[in-house]
Amino acid sequence: MIDFDRARQIMVDGQLRAGGVFETRLISEMGRLPRERFVPEARRDLAYVDDLHWFDRPPAGRFMPAPAILAKLIQLAEIAPSDDVLDIGATTGYATAVMAGLAASVTGLEPDAGLAERATANLAVQQIGNARVISGGLEKFSPSAFDVIMAEGMIDTVPPLWLHLLRPGGRIVALLRNGPIGTAHVYVSADGKVTQRSTFNASLPLLPGHEVVKEFEL
Repeated sequence: MIDFDRARQIMVDGQLRAGGVFETRLISEMGRLPRERFVPEARRDLAYVDDLHWFDRPPAGRFMPAPAILAKLIQLAEIAPSDDVLDIGATTGYATAVMAGLAASVTGLEPDAGLAERATANLAVQQIGNARVISGGLEKFSPSAFDVIMAEGMIDTVPPLWLHLLRPGGRIVALLRNGPIGTAHVYVSADGKVTQRSTFNASLPLLPGHEVVKEFEL
């Protein structure tokens, strides 16, 4: 029988803190939320290993990022308690739930309707009232709707629509593909301009629907 509380603490100490995650609110949320409730049923005993979880056959299936990579991406977003966040590729809602503890509101976007329904149920069980996960495309959102946009998967380029959804002072966090490895980028909108910086290298599967798109010009 797995002691999930102990496994969760080992994840926090051995993966998050050891991997450079220092944001105390983020560590608290990931140390509190039962990740085992969000992973595929067959992988529940492995919920806290340093690995991603597939919900369908790779490479085209949906997946949940490994804890340390996910935490480092969320940390880059510097989420404030007043922020409205868009989580692209939410699967069963784990990252959405984590960020809900940091932000004013979180909207998870998941192309798989079945996973979106499961995410909705997961959020309800955890009694998280400031987050939702929906299926569909980005076109349903109004311009300047979000302070933070985060992608839970690797992409080739940042779509122009993401920028239109960003408020002044907002941030986009995405892992951009560079061969087999990706580089985490932060895009910041300020004074009518967008600046970017690259940070750490990591690898995740490609986010479906974002393999080849035209990047906005800086």
